[in-house]
Amino acid sequence: MIYTVTFNPAVDYVIHTSEVEVGGVNRAESEEIYFGGKGINVSMVLNELGVKSKALGFIAGFTGDAIEKGISEMGIETDLIRLENGFSRINVKIKSGSETDINGQGPKIGGKALDKLFQKLDKLTDGDTIVLAGSVPNCLPAYIYEKILDRLQNKNVKTVVDAAKDLLLNVLKYKPFLVKPNNYELGEMFGVTIKTNEEIEKYARKLKDMGAKNVLVSMAGDGALLLDENGKTHICGVCKGTLKNSVGAGDSMVAGFIAGSEQGDYEYALKLGTAAGGATAFSDGLAQKSLIDELLKQL
Repeated sequence: MIYTVTFNPAVDYVIHTSEVEVGGVNRAESEEIYFGGKGINVSMVLNELGVKSKALGFIAGFTGDAIEKGISEMGIETDLIRLENGFSRINVKIKSGSETDINGQGPKIGGKALDKLFQKLDKLTDGDTIVLAGSVPNCLPAYIYEKILDRLQNKNVKTVVDAAKDLLLNVLKYKPFLVKPNNYELGEMFGVTIKTNEEIEKYARKLKDMGAKNVLVSMAGDGALLLDENGKTHICGVCKGTLKNSVGAGDSMVAGFIAGSEQGDYEYALKLGTAAGGATAFSDGLAQKSLIDELLKQL
């Protein structure tokens, strides 16, 4: 079973308007509501690809009820922990030519709630996969990813980490199956500005030398580079389409790679991840299987 962890799920309220007048009254031309958070996004795209997963995380209040109900109705199995106080965050995304985001803070996660998560993680068994994605709320210690992977290190569990800076660097000693920085984040980790594929490969190899088995680096309009656990480098271009959405494309790439790597074919996994990421970028919401399949043919 694949488990995804989302510490701070959200209701994304997307507003489309022709322009935004600061200090004035603005009216939406159209609007949508999505349920998400990086781990949940991975679960939803995996579901589109016919791969089952279980979404773990924390919810609170009426927005938490909506998130749990919404993703369950999509066919995703959940095992979310309900917090006693607060409410799950609402992220407001204003699209008016450019995109402006106002992200909520979310509820505080106490020690008892965190212990409940650890109890659920203790039930993972050999052959399972866990996905840790995104930043950590301020109410949690910065070493929480390390603590989770340390707890699982004696089990044959695949770990996937999509995070930036120290949050990623500090888990490499646990030899994660996959890490997925983008090229900007990769440069930040080593205090450099990366401009070429050769430089991306150089620093991706450093992450591999530090413990990562597979390093997948997304490069926005320049495609993606994968350094796989066999030491082979794969480069994949981007799919053609009209950019509509910047939210969840990286999560979709992770989901596509996980689904595609089940048989150990990393070249196919990179292509499926690229197609899934493109399908989200070219959609109002997360990737749908029909578009993923269409884009995969371009690669």
